[in-house]
Formats: sequence, structure tokens, C-alpha cells
Amino acid sequence: MAQVLEFKLPDLGEGLTEAEIVRWLVAVGDVVAIDQPVVEVETAKAMVEVPCPYGGVVTARFGEEGTELPVGAPLLTVAVGAADLGGAGGNGSSGSSRTAEAAGSAGAAEESSGNVLVGYGTGAPAARRRRIRPAEPLTSVPAAPAPAPSSAPAPASAAAPAPERRPTGAVAVDEAVQSGPVPVISPLVRRLAREHAVDLRTLTGSGPDGLILRADVEYAMRTAEAPAAPAPVAVPPASAVTGGERIPLRGVRGAVADKLSRSRREIPDATCWVDADATELMAARVSMNAAGGPKISLLALLARICTAALARHPELNSTVDMDAREIVRLPEVHLGFAAQTERGLVVPVVRNAHNRSAESLSAEFARLTEAARQGTLTPADLTGGTFTLNNYGVFGVDGSTPIINHPEAAMLGVGRIVPKPWVHQGELAVRQVVQLSFTFDHRVCDGGTAGGFLRYVADCVEHPSVLLRSL
Repeated sequence: MAQVLEFKLPDLGEGLTEAEIVRWLVAVGDVVAIDQPVVEVETAKAMVEVPCPYGGVVTARFGEEGTELPVGAPLLTVAVGAADLGGAGGNGSSGSSRTAEAAGSAGAAEESSGNVLVGYGTGAPAARRRRIRPAEPLTSVPAAPAPAPSSAPAPASAAAPAPERRPTGAVAVDEAVQSGPVPVISPLVRRLAREHAVDLRTLTGSGPDGLILRADVEYAMRTAEAPAAPAPVAVPPASAVTGGERIPLRGVRGAVADKLSRSRREIPDATCWVDADATELMAARVSMNAAGGPKISLLALLARICTAALARHPELNSTVDMDAREIVRLPEVHLGFAAQTERGLVVPVVRNAHNRSAESLSAEFARLTEAARQGTLTPADLTGGTFTLNNYGVFGVDGSTPIINHPEAAMLGVGRIVPKPWVHQGELAVRQVVQLSFTFDHRVCDGGTAGGFLRYVADCVEHPSVLLRSL
């Protein structure tokens, strides 16, 4: 006798309490293996593929793509045990075939991995995903199987409202399954199309091999005829806003909004800045890379300068505990750096940056930047920073007054490095000049400390030998 087990949204770590379903990786009727990823969700930290600790046949899914679920809410139910798995497959040869598949992949195995789902997986390698499709058209597939025996956990509890807990069933699969594959890779593109009622099946992609891009969906939104446009979002009576597009503050964008708002409310920040001649620093980097070995990035050199400056001014590598009315100086430098991605601004963290060489810093910056672009940063990659380095020069701007990354106490900003007239050794010359800005929490130090930190950074930029002398 098969047993139906309910798999709930696990604790994803780092204090996260909810997640949004981005993409289902399995459908009702699919055979899943133990620890196989079954759904991709988006949290306030990153994209996560959630593995299921049970092996068997998926009997129900809870929540459509785009639904936000709290931790502990049901995700899906799985019929485990080889003896009665044919019941999940309907009638006829299709059910017999599915029973054989299930018995081979999950029935003879343990029903659960026994691993605790905290963070990004259960520790076991993900098995190859197999999808079992019914022989007849999907629209004629029976609904999800009858409820489990009374000894099994109920697939749906009263913990969440019924509309959010409704199983999607075998009929309500995504549009790509119903009418053939739709050339879309990005779940963000799918969500944008869904939110604006754009039928992806009607679009011709402008990407490689007809891949549908975000620009294709946005073009379809702009050129859609007025009668076909989605109905406007209802505005609550208490709101004075009567028009305009409404974009939910969720996921990464919502987390950024909350954090920046809190920073402005709680931190009395101040900013100072200075122009520096970076010609010698740029020349030093060229010489280092010409010597062979791993390439060293400019960001890595700036990071080395930051950690040396923090060693001289440790009060800036701290946080403020207002409940205890204490400044907490932190022994390690976990260096965050701002990275712009399609999902918004994220701040990956380089652990123990103060103990790393320029080569190690370059490699870690490259790894985290690529992970940010791919949307694969883990919560651990995005939390625990003690100081932030913000290179906004990549956007072609000279200066900024950044908002401190709460609960840190300071942030160093670096503008673009461009040729400018500069007095060098008593004569006017064209030099590579950069503007450095430094925003700090005025509770942890006064202007003298902040100025001393920034002046040391500028001296190291202008004369890299200053940094070598201090090591």
C-alpha cells in the first residue's frame, strides 16, 4: 500500500520566512527520486532549487507559479512505496508503466532521505529527473488521486487559506507542457509575461535560436491593443494614487527596500570625499599582471587597501547595538561589494577578506560576481558583511553618497578612473584621477577618524608603496 506524504516548504535558513514559487520542476504524475529538486523558489536572498526528501509519485502540487508561501506551507504530496504506485497513474497501460518506473526508481529505496532541509539542499547529489507523461491528451487526464489513508498526513491543512493551498492538478500544468516547448529560459521573463497577460506562445524570440528575451515581452506589452490589455489593478479607496503601473516590492527588490529604509531611519550617516591620483596604482596593476600568474583585478587591489585601512581604524569595522547601547567592534573583515544584476542590486560577501591575498580576492570576486549574474548566490553568500566596497565607477559616474548597508557602520565608494588635469611634481599633467567617497555611521566615530581612514586610502591609491610599508 502506497503512503501519501506531504512535503512542506522547508526553512531555507538566514531567518527567511517565506518564498515565492518561480517555476515548478515536476508535474502531478511525475516520478521523483529522493532529494530531487522539485520547485524553484525566490527568497529575499536568492533563487533556490528545493529538493524533496521523499521518492515516489507526485500526487498534488500546492500553489501556482508566482504564489508566495510561508515556511511550513505544503508544497506537494508524494505517494511512496512500490506496492500501490499504479493508483497515481490512472487506468490502463499508462498506469502500469508508471508503476514499473516508480518501483525501479523509488519503491525499493528508503521513503525519505532523512536529511534536514535547511539552506540549499540535503547534501545528497540530485538524481536525474524523469517525467512520465500520460498516453492520452493532458486535458483528459483524471484529477489527482483520492485522499491518502487516515494514517498518512493530510495533503491540505487549515494552516493557510484555501485559494493558496489548491492543488494545481494534472490539467493545470504550465503552458510549455500543454502546447510544446516555449523557448524561454529565464523564470523572470515567464513571470513578466504572466503578470502582463502576454501569451509566450504567440511571440517570436529575438535571442539565439529563437530564445524569447525580456525585451520581446516588453515589446509585446507596448504594442498590445488597448482592448487586449489586462484590467487595471484595483486601487484601495484610501490610496490617493489613481494611475500608473504597480510593481510589487517582493523578493530581492523588497528586501533591498526594507534594508535601505531601515538604514536611513536608524543610522545617522555622514559622507566625505576626496580626489586621488590613481596613475601609479593602475601602473602597478599592469606590472603585476605582466609578471604572469592569475590576473589581479582593480577591485582586489582596492579591497586590499580597504582591509589595511580598517586595521588602522578598527572602529569602522563594527556595528551598533542600540538595545545594549554598545558599539561592537568585529574581529574579522567580511567585505561586501555591490553587484548589479537582472534581479536588482545584491551585495555578495567575501569572507575573511583581511586574510586574503590579491590573487585570492580576485578569484573570489570573480566567483561571486558570476554567481550573482546566474542567480545562484546562496543566503550565506549575501549575509554577514561587516564593511562594503561600492565600485559605482562601472556605471560611468564620478561620485555618490551611498546608503550604508545596515547593520554595517561604513561604506567606501569608488568612482570612475579617468584622465584629468592634475598637478604632479609641481607641473600640470594629465593623470588618472578617481573620486573616493566615504559614508560612515556618526555614532561609531567622529569626522577625524573618518577623514583619517579616507586619507590613508587615498595615499595608498596615489602611492601603492604606502600599502606595502604597512603590511
